[in-house]
Amino acid sequence: MIGRPTTEQTLALGDFVPFRLNRLAAGVSLHLAEVYQHRFGLDIPQWRVMATVGAEQACTAQFIAASTRMHKTRVSRAIAQLEARELIERAASAADRRQRQVRLSRSGRRMYSELVPLARAREATLLSCLTPEQRTGFLTGIEILERFLQLEN
Repeated sequence: MIGRPTTEQTLALGDFVPFRLNRLAAGVSLHLAEVYQHRFGLDIPQWRVMATVGAEQACTAQFIAASTRMHKTRVSRAIAQLEARELIERAASAADRRQRQVRLSRSGRRMYSELVPLARAREATLLSCLTPEQRTGFLTGIEILERFLQLEN
């Protein structure tokens, strides 16, 4: 993409790193959606909730919102939809009765156990276009940018 003359007064959007990262993230989401959307009927917020709750065993909606960087309204809506599908359940927290813990139901755990290997395989397919050295550099670069932007979980 680099090659067009630029000055401080112009901006070729296709060469602008923030735009390229956004476009890449959208492309990766579409690539992964073939697994969770087409096979399991989940949208992006529902997938993120399922993945977060499945990895944590039980957590609060606030934890999900913070770790996924989704707005609390989107998280609440996804939780309600997953609860309606009987994939998750809510219970009062043992530590704080005012908070509700979200956890996978039996059918949610079954779905999660099917989803994880498919998502991991999709990730491996995505990264397979990179050499081992490129993959290491790419993942290191992501970690450095996340630290710089204070996006670490």
